[in-house]
Amino acid sequence: MFKTFINAWKVKDIRTKLLYTLLLVVVYRLGSFIPVPGVDASALGKMVSQYDFLNFLDLFSGGSLSQFSIFAMGISPYITASIILQLLTIAIPALEKLSKEDDGREKIEKITRYVGVGLALIQSVSIVVGLSNMSSGLLKTVTIFGTSGFGVFMNGIMPYITVGICCTAGTAFLMWMGERITEKGVGNGVSILIFASIVSSVPQVVINLINGTFHIKPIVNNGSLELSYAWWYSIVVIIFVLVLVVGVIMVDKAERKVPVQYAKRVVGRKTYGGNSTHIPLKANANGVMPLIFAMTILQVPAMIGQFWPDGAYYKWVSTYLSASSNNAAGLVIYYVLYALLIVGFAYFYSSITFNPIEISKNLQQNGGFIPGIRPGRPTSEYLQKKTSRLTMFGALFLMVIAIVPSVILKILKINVLSSFGPTSILIMISVSLEIADQLDSLLLMRNYKGFLG
Repeated sequence: MFKTFINAWKVKDIRTKLLYTLLLVVVYRLGSFIPVPGVDASALGKMVSQYDFLNFLDLFSGGSLSQFSIFAMGISPYITASIILQLLTIAIPALEKLSKEDDGREKIEKITRYVGVGLALIQSVSIVVGLSNMSSGLLKTVTIFGTSGFGVFMNGIMPYITVGICCTAGTAFLMWMGERITEKGVGNGVSILIFASIVSSVPQVVINLINGTFHIKPIVNNGSLELSYAWWYSIVVIIFVLVLVVGVIMVDKAERKVPVQYAKRVVGRKTYGGNSTHIPLKANANGVMPLIFAMTILQVPAMIGQFWPDGAYYKWVSTYLSASSNNAAGLVIYYVLYALLIVGFAYFYSSITFNPIEISKNLQQNGGFIPGIRPGRPTSEYLQKKTSRLTMFGALFLMVIAIVPSVILKILKINVLSSFGPTSILIMISVSLEIADQLDSLLLMRNYKGFLG
């Protein structure tokens, strides 16, 4: 990968794309430190840190939510809008027909932008309203917009309008930056922004690791301080990260090649076809999407309960539907539901993104067939069978990397990776491999152009 980057940096056109991408990422990170006017970020940050779902959003916004900057909502509303439109495309025949046309795809993309902006407005105001309702149970005195008092978060409607406009404008600007990176830079713009958000938390993770390994404790006899060394702490974390990285790379690169043979056709004096190729079926074609879906669904009950923090419903959710619960039965229920949701969403997302019937029709129309399998329905059933097995493998893999390390770290009471877990590592590696593949493609294309020229 590093060799690919060095070779790409030597080419002027590719170097320009890399610098353009880096410039927009720097702008994004600088904007993450520009606060929303008048908001007491420290008070909001204390409240955000107490909720798993808000911590999850904070990770994907690069810490902007806890600081309540203009990019507090990050690119998450646009991702949510894309998922919603994908689901509606399957459910609504008119949208499905529109998605198969060039102009139609542009219209769907335009609708996605509008939905993303609307979700950013709703989400930003809802978070502030929800935290306002919970402030009496969490912070005795909250100072926001210069107003202080018991359980008082904001006075009047103007502060909410300010938050809504600033956060929505920030999300719209990130959407624009993502499109510019995709068009003129390297990699997928949205993926790059999420990658930058997660990477920005790496220094804090390293600091937490050092603090967990070397920590100062008082000596009871003379009251002095000494440096204590937990030798196993850093070793366990490093092994944990290395195993995850190696496993994710191996599964991400693994694929099942389904052979395809094209029949020979004679047109006049020329012979067409007769060549062999294959259909690549990735071992984990769904990527990290099932994990994100499952985590989001599990956080919905907690989001609802947070509006009534002193109620019995919220206490029940905190006990039985939270990864931070201290109740053993609650943790078992949580992880079992998490595993089932991962498998369910893996099959659901696979059915959306992969259509074996359409692939079978395309093969038949172009004179292609899978050796030993009849064209038409037998081909689609064969592809469906192979895809189903790979989907189960991918779902089991995601279950293992999402649940097993978390349980082990919880047993060992290691919380250095509490907000930087398997999902973050999976996203970082996937985006890194995607960038490396695109750089390889650009270098290969340049070599072909030089050869043809």
